[in-house]
Amino acid sequence: MTKLIATSPNGKLATSPAPTLSYPFTAIVGQEEMRLCLLLNVIDPRIGGVMIMGHRGTGKSTAVRALADVLPKISRIAGDPFNREFVEEGDPFAPSHRKHERIPVPVVDLPLGATEDRVCGTIDIEAALTQGVKRFEPGLLARANRGFLYIDEVNLLDDHLVDLLLDVAASGWNVVEREGISVRHPARFVLVGSGNPEEGELRPQLLDRFGLHARITTITDIAQRMEIVRRRRAFDADPVAFLAAWEPQQRALRRRIVAAQRRVAQVEMPDDVLLRAARLCMQLGVDGHRGELTLARAACALAAFEGRGRATIEDLKRVAVPALRHRLRRDPLETTDAGERVAQALEKVLATSAEER
Repeated sequence: MTKLIATSPNGKLATSPAPTLSYPFTAIVGQEEMRLCLLLNVIDPRIGGVMIMGHRGTGKSTAVRALADVLPKISRIAGDPFNREFVEEGDPFAPSHRKHERIPVPVVDLPLGATEDRVCGTIDIEAALTQGVKRFEPGLLARANRGFLYIDEVNLLDDHLVDLLLDVAASGWNVVEREGISVRHPARFVLVGSGNPEEGELRPQLLDRFGLHARITTITDIAQRMEIVRRRRAFDADPVAFLAAWEPQQRALRRRIVAAQRRVAQVEMPDDVLLRAARLCMQLGVDGHRGELTLARAACALAAFEGRGRATIEDLKRVAVPALRHRLRRDPLETTDAGERVAQALEKVLATSAEER
């Protein structure tokens, strides 16, 4: 009879790496669209992740890694390689004990050179055949379960890996099959990709699978640029003191996130707001129905974040550009920025609705 165990590459049970000091999320200057997109996905992971495209050195990686520190810690079975809080009886990969521990929400980096085995995990076929042991070495998807999987320069990652990651993110399960042996484990994570548009865009079919698309540019306000340098120098000089100074803001944001996560399922999406969302997608010629779904989920998450039980037209206006800019059909002769096209179409839809009333 073949036994099943899950190990790290060195043969020991997988554990979370020791936490490192990250720059505080609330101390990031500017880049409101990027920060909002990340927070909305924290509140409602069904939104489908974030693609962040912008200039180098604009805080993309800093913001993603800082996000974990404003999230409440999660409970998991101590030493579980998949960060699970509960397991079913007879689960082959469950630790022998049921002790729980609290860990920070995992934020896992996926390097560009990662192989499919490193990402998905691998099965030691030799051990299965010679020792009767199905030894599974969990990959990055196992570590990212119940957290975030971050891919810097995602536009340079092989398309087949991006497609695989999007499929797993959508289903919430990772399946590894080799030589008739199959392993299936939970992999529910928020996928966050970032990149520089000068280095190329993702294929439209893949880009459309991300829920939100944030565009960030180099800040041109001189006061904000000076404040960025001041804060970074203070953090580098004494990270512990800097984190302590920003802890009240971090704590306040953490409370808002927890409250929003509890509230979001009860937020109402009125028909008049949903009507405008559908009309906006039709006006822009958006293919499929992911556009309306993302608009609805993002608008409700925003309402929950602001402590309201009902989404409004204003919520729709604030999330329309990041929810739709990457879903527009590409026209090589079009000179208007995609975000501007969404904003212009939204104005027309709202004006039409006002005339009908």
